[in-house]
Amino acid sequence: MIRFCRVEARKAVKVEARRFQDLARFGGTARGAAAWRAQLWWLFQALFVLPTPQYMFAWRRFALILFGAKIGKHVLIRPGVRVTYPWNLTIGDYVWIGDNVTLYSVAEISIGSHSCVSQESYLCAGTHDYRDVTFAFVSTPIKIGSECWVATRSFIGPGVVIGDAAVVGAGSIVTTSVDAETIVAGNPAKLVGKRARDALAVRA
Repeated sequence: MIRFCRVEARKAVKVEARRFQDLARFGGTARGAAAWRAQLWWLFQALFVLPTPQYMFAWRRFALILFGAKIGKHVLIRPGVRVTYPWNLTIGDYVWIGDNVTLYSVAEISIGSHSCVSQESYLCAGTHDYRDVTFAFVSTPIKIGSECWVATRSFIGPGVVIGDAAVVGAGSIVTTSVDAETIVAGNPAKLVGKRARDALAVRA
């Protein structure tokens, strides 16, 4: 009887430990394509894309397009850029993606023309519902407008829309959308100014 009570007590403790988060019940993530295609891309990326030297911009563009990305003209994707699912990626013309940027494209990520995403930034289109005991996966598109600058080591969360010509300061954590032609910075990112054009540059 005592042994039975101890076993039941241990079971109760285990159940109690999982009252907020039971990963045994997790239902998986979104891919937008077959599992084999995702595995093939990850292998191809690891072997033939990530190790490439700086000057191989055309090859990196080709590799992403081969696996379903939509990429405009004169796009510069620097070494170390990781893309989770290329078929969920759309990039406009004259875009720069800096070294070691991560595009966690479990939902659509779109980057408008003439925008720059600087080194080691992380665009994260997926998260988990911490209120659900199954830790359900949630994916929401990210949209970066045209002529934007996401400065180095910034985090852009799921569902965020960065308006045209906005600037995100280095190291910022952005979890809500950013208005066009504004400057945000900090953790969490807050409005710190309006973006103004240099009159001399405009005349040039």
